[in-house]
Amino acid sequence: MSPTPVRAVELRRCRKRCKTKRQELQRAVKGLVVMSADLEGLSKAMLNNKLPAMWSKVSYPSLRPLSSYIAELLERLAFFQSWLDDGPPTVFMMPHFFFVQAFMTGVMQNYARKYTIPIDTIEFDFDFLAGIPDKEPEDGAYTHGLFLEGARMNEEVKLDESLPKVLFSPMVVIMLKPCKNDELSVYPHYECPCYRTTERRGVLATTGHSSNFVMFFRVPTDVPKAHWITRGVALVNSLSD
Repeated sequence: MSPTPVRAVELRRCRKRCKTKRQELQRAVKGLVVMSADLEGLSKAMLNNKLPAMWSKVSYPSLRPLSSYIAELLERLAFFQSWLDDGPPTVFMMPHFFFVQAFMTGVMQNYARKYTIPIDTIEFDFDFLAGIPDKEPEDGAYTHGLFLEGARMNEEVKLDESLPKVLFSPMVVIMLKPCKNDELSVYPHYECPCYRTTERRGVLATTGHSSNFVMFFRVPTDVPKAHWITRGVALVNSLSD
């Protein structure tokens, strides 16, 4: 997969806009410029450690407090900078993407072009790995960084009950394996929804899903899927702490 700096540039622009607004706020506090409603809102949000509304309009969705949001933003920038400098990573951190669906579409497009297959006949199959792979797959992509809410993956790499007092558990490495939709592997699974934030809701998109929804992962399990539906088990890209 070739490096795509578009999202990295967007994140840099977001950071630049944030820096500009902070400088304007400093000047407004000193009385050098007028304290506008936007700057006042920015000031209150920073005092309360919340993401300012003017930033959230141009940002990826996040429920984190401002301090954690800044740390996450820097991690995303470092991820994309490493991608540009050193080439595609072996394992892609899915939560670092501004728009996850674009990444998944790129994986499918690479597979469709390689084997000259219509992209609308391709779906994702999945492999769940207990460890971290040391080389890129021949087809598809390794992804990591997701969290399971209401369940965990056990030593057999299958869905299991959460540990006591643990709501979110790190998900294992998932391999996105493009294949023809009539060649999907068959195994007992739970179609686990994946969301961008723990809020699980968003604006209804043209796909019929919430804008906060990413995709369904067919996670292996030894119990009926109704068991996990009752528990509301889901995958999330970003936590709220």
